[in-house]
Amino acid sequence: MDQTNKIMYVEFHASDLERTKAFFEKVFGWAFTDYGPDYTSFEDGRIAGGFARSDKRASQAAGSALVVIFHPHIEETLARVIAGGGKVTQTIFSYPGGRRFHFTEPSGNELSVCSDP
Repeated sequence: MDQTNKIMYVEFHASDLERTKAFFEKVFGWAFTDYGPDYTSFEDGRIAGGFARSDKRASQAAGSALVVIFHPHIEETLARVIAGGGKVTQTIFSYPGGRRFHFTEPSGNELSVCSDP
């Protein structure tokens, strides 16, 4: 598949790299590779990205883009996010094309999980 003009990597800030890594490994099954004490990269099976040690965080309120993760079992995923130490910032709601919720991971970055209707 031609990768021209496709998003191939997403970078986040993370104040607590270890807790952030543990969260995404446990909740979403992402694999991580560390590159020194201040950077780790991830692969989710489709796209890659990384977390750089920083006190900054991404949120819609601050004007950041919202990264949305798909999972067909949204209620189960919501429970795993909470059990893994995430905080729900917007409970499950419907929108044209599906349902989703928003959460922050342990370093405070806001993401979303969506499912089909």
